[in-house]
Amino acid sequence: MTTASPGAFATAQAQLNEAADALGLDDGLRAVLQQPRRELRAAIPVRRDDGTVRVFPAFRVQYNDARGPCLGGVRWHANESADLARALAANMTWRAAVLGLPAGGSQGAVACDAKKLSDAEKERLARGYVRAFARDLGPDRDVLAPDLYTAPETMAWMLDEFEAIRGASAPSVATGKPTALGGIEGQAEAMARGAIRCVRDIAAAAGLDPAGACAVQGFGNAGLHAARLHARLLGGGRLVAVTDASGGIYAAAGLDPDAVAEHKRKSGRVAGFPGARPITNEDLLEINADTIYLAAMEGVVTRQNADRIRARIVCELAGAAVTPEADRILHLRGVHAIPDLLAGGGALVAAHIEYAQGRSGLPPSAEDAARRVEDALARAAAEVLAVQRERNVPLRLAAQLLAVGRVAEAVRRRGWA
Repeated sequence: MTTASPGAFATAQAQLNEAADALGLDDGLRAVLQQPRRELRAAIPVRRDDGTVRVFPAFRVQYNDARGPCLGGVRWHANESADLARALAANMTWRAAVLGLPAGGSQGAVACDAKKLSDAEKERLARGYVRAFARDLGPDRDVLAPDLYTAPETMAWMLDEFEAIRGASAPSVATGKPTALGGIEGQAEAMARGAIRCVRDIAAAAGLDPAGACAVQGFGNAGLHAARLHARLLGGGRLVAVTDASGGIYAAAGLDPDAVAEHKRKSGRVAGFPGARPITNEDLLEINADTIYLAAMEGVVTRQNADRIRARIVCELAGAAVTPEADRILHLRGVHAIPDLLAGGGALVAAHIEYAQGRSGLPPSAEDAARRVEDALARAAAEVLAVQRERNVPLRLAAQLLAVGRVAEAVRRRGWA
């Protein structure tokens, strides 16, 4: 997961400016791209189960809608801040553009400890969030999605509250919903599915065999699905290491991801899995694996440890897991670091499929949705690779150049700059 860090938006701005310099954008375009179009704040009162009232700070940042209505998650975490919401909304804008989707990027957050809320309190918070921002939400304006500590049932409550306020059906105001309310099958694994398609195509372009040993840092939703899908989608390969916040495990002969998941369900951690030796999160980065999936937190690969990475492919499933300095070191060493901006796009594609389904009333099959996720990531990976080859830059900067260029063109065509 990604938690708040000082200067998250400043880091995002630095990456934008690097791309803007390389693209030669004029001052007017750069000024439009540097700031959110709208930034909303609210204080949401929630009646606790004991009768007391607690007020939670809430945010919604709509970064840029030049390419279409905004779409972005709602996070519930004690460390949420407006600064982090800005950074994540910007990242969602660039991700939608990399994928070629007619959408902009947004991000919402409530500063709260979701683990300390009952289900009834969570429902009241979800409905309060929609009431606070309803005038700025909607299928043609800003679409909600689940994120850290929010889930399909959260989206169901938010959908119901929005429709009650508007007095009309609006299924496309929220994505990641339960299938009974228009959610699509396979949403939970969409991010990992898209990331593994990127691994396959980028490995092929580099002359590497993608079906080798893999390691997963962070055994939450994205990490678990990456562990499960790696061998299935790549035609082979074994999982040799897994870590979570408690530590990790390693087995050269391979680990069964479902058995590890069951062990974690019972014990609360991956450490202690029978037949595996203990490792740390730092150890995992340096083991002998062909591919490492980073699905835990930001800033785990830095300039201090980038030269010790032994994998040939590093795939981000958590935002900014590889720092910009480390990214350049990996590029010079011939390590292919696939940025979250590209690798994390599967979830956004699935959300957009659900959004379109709500507008058309024509639900896709699970097989069709999975195929569309993989096709979209294959196209995006090919376009990012083309930019990388043309400019000889790391994949992260190539993705940023593609995205910023597309959003800048939409801004220019609209006459905003």
